[in-house]
Amino acid sequence: MGIDDRIFTNGKIGKTLFKFAVPSVISLLVAELYNLVDTIFVGRYINSKAIGALTIAFPIQRFLIALGLLIAVGTSTMVARSLGEKNYDNLKKGIISAFSLTLIVISIVTFTIFIFKKPIIISLGASENIYPLANSYISIVLMGAVFQCLGVVASYIMTALGNTKITLQGNLIGAIANIIIDYLLVVVFKIGIEGAAIATVISQILSFTFIFYKFSYIRKAFNIKLKFKLSNKLAWTIITVGFSTFIVEISDAVIAAMLNNLLYAEGGDAAVITVGVVTKLSMFMYITIIGISAAMQPIIAYNYGASNFKKMREALRISIITIVTASLGFWAIFMIFAKPMIGFFLTDAAILPEAIKAFRICILLLPAISIEYITIYYYQAIGESKKSFLLSIFRQLVVFIPVAFILIKKIGVMGAWIAYPVADVIAFVTAVYFIRRATEEIEEEVEMFQDQDKSLAKA
Repeated sequence: MGIDDRIFTNGKIGKTLFKFAVPSVISLLVAELYNLVDTIFVGRYINSKAIGALTIAFPIQRFLIALGLLIAVGTSTMVARSLGEKNYDNLKKGIISAFSLTLIVISIVTFTIFIFKKPIIISLGASENIYPLANSYISIVLMGAVFQCLGVVASYIMTALGNTKITLQGNLIGAIANIIIDYLLVVVFKIGIEGAAIATVISQILSFTFIFYKFSYIRKAFNIKLKFKLSNKLAWTIITVGFSTFIVEISDAVIAAMLNNLLYAEGGDAAVITVGVVTKLSMFMYITIIGISAAMQPIIAYNYGASNFKKMREALRISIITIVTASLGFWAIFMIFAKPMIGFFLTDAAILPEAIKAFRICILLLPAISIEYITIYYYQAIGESKKSFLLSIFRQLVVFIPVAFILIKKIGVMGAWIAYPVADVIAFVTAVYFIRRATEEIEEEVEMFQDQDKSLAKA
């Protein structure tokens, strides 16, 4: 078929995880960099209100990329499992359905957001000062959503097939282009926040073009004729498997919208700007955690499809060690260098001290949630969508929102920051319980196969 599965079957699990983790982390980083780089440029070269506008835009951008990741993760899991089962017909049909589903969903959603743009922006907490900037930025970035999401889906498919370098190259093109074009339009030509939005869209189109050019090798290898054709059964499989990732991603948008409104009422524009900067910077830790978890997923899915439970056990063990080590490393760096990092985004001396304090409180126990993400992606990989879904909504929607609401009402803006470590502790305890159950189930499968091998040897 032009693609072999030796990346899953040969070599050490740690090396394989690394090959998947690097492009996975960079893919997520690029998705964040569009808004993040825009935030840096508008914050330094326009004004702090422009950061507020991007904070308002963040839930919309997060919602759109969450839809793309829903389809991408669902498709990549199905592709990896089909590859393990040697079911190439199902693999090809799934890829065609994934692209058709992406076009349908993203086109409908972006059109709907554009039509109801004004009430959406106001409901997200935009003040009279911030609304015009947010409106200009959102109107433009909506045009790039379909290119970004199609690129993400193609990237995840290639990653599931072992072509990790292609994904890495495509995403780097988008990131580098965004920085260059942002500098030209915002700093040199002084177009303002519209320039930042245009830079984002052009970068997404460039990244999409490169990724789909490289995807042609996959298409030829599997003899896939790209056409608009949707299998309802496969589309449903993609959605159910990827839905947990959507919830994880959209939870950030829901929380951002809630905090924008609550914090504006308590602390005005300064509080909205602070939460925007804190959210952008802490996303680097989330990217690492989610990236490693997503890297583990195709390895687990492939070996689950191939009934290689020993490799599954090893992949889960190494993934846990890797994700805990990486998250603790980033946590230490962020805690120590919080002031220069926050200061890089924010030049407003009146807001800076509060933003630094808020950031340190928010990430105080963040490494603990790495186990939660490993558990979510593990259950996705083996098709346990209900467990994955329940875990994906638990920390952000079930725990954080009510805790934050109560604390903000009781002690004001500080309550929002304290709610993060409180939710992290509760999520950690819950995730440990589920991951222990998962390892016990794998051990049972390993023992069962060992017993079968002994029986066959005696016969």
